Amino acid sequence: MRQADDVTDETAGQPRHGGGPGPEVMGAATLTGDRVLDARGEPVGLIREIMLDVAHGCIAYAVLAYQCSAVRGGAEKLFAVPWAALRLDAERRCFIVDADRERLDQAAGFDPQHWPTMAQPIWTSRLYEYYGVEPYRD
Repeated sequence: MRQADDVTDETAGQPRHGGGPGPEVMGAATLTGDRVLDARGEPVGLIREIMLDVAHGCIAYAVLAYQCSAVRGGAEKLFAVPWAALRLDAERRCFIVDADRERLDQAAGFDPQHWPTMAQPIWTSRLYEYYGVEPYRD
């Protein structure tokens, strides 16, 4: 959704994104780096990665690079957010996470050298429960 990736679709006269016809179908690379706003509309971070569940053919989760206010100096924190907990705001060219900053401050982050795996059922169920969304698979 970055503007640098925009091109004009000559047939429709409408802008589209370089990774697909958007906003319904888009390349994951065009979403990496997009802003994420909290439920109040305040910026909380950027989409760092979009993790695919290759075996099931769907998005497992997004990795949010978050400026955590609870950490001294506002250090960056990485953590997984279920794709179902994010909503695309095509007009503002960003994602909305249905949580406030305080809730995000309390979310479990992960070490950039040891990313979480959806193969761990306990981790997966806790992640989806934390954000109040149904898992995409059992």
